[in-house]
Amino acid sequence: MQTDKLTFRTENRDGATVVHIAGELDLEVASQMRTAMEPLMQQSDRRLVLNLRDLKYIDSTGIGILIGVLKARHARSAPFAVEEVPDSVRKLFDMTGISPFLSAAEQSGETTNPTNNQ
Repeated sequence: MQTDKLTFRTENRDGATVVHIAGELDLEVASQMRTAMEPLMQQSDRRLVLNLRDLKYIDSTGIGILIGVLKARHARSAPFAVEEVPDSVRKLFDMTGISPFLSAAEQSGETTNPTNNQ
């Protein structure tokens, strides 16, 4: 998937599907992102990794998409992780309170429960 604001590319790496997200993940591209992620969220037999190295901006809609992915993977007991989160994006994750969930997923490579208070 590619728009003027967002690039979404997948690769297979060590038995995992790695999704490289680059650009700006916001309301303008949210529907395209959801559509592109839907089949990947449904797969429970492969680890899903979101590589955010080239993500420049994310708004509340984009954060909502990430939470949706986290919840969908957890519901299927499917492994999930994030990697290479830029400092500016990590600060936003910290401010919104989702860092513990994404950090746990990143460290373990397993799905975390997004409704638990850790």
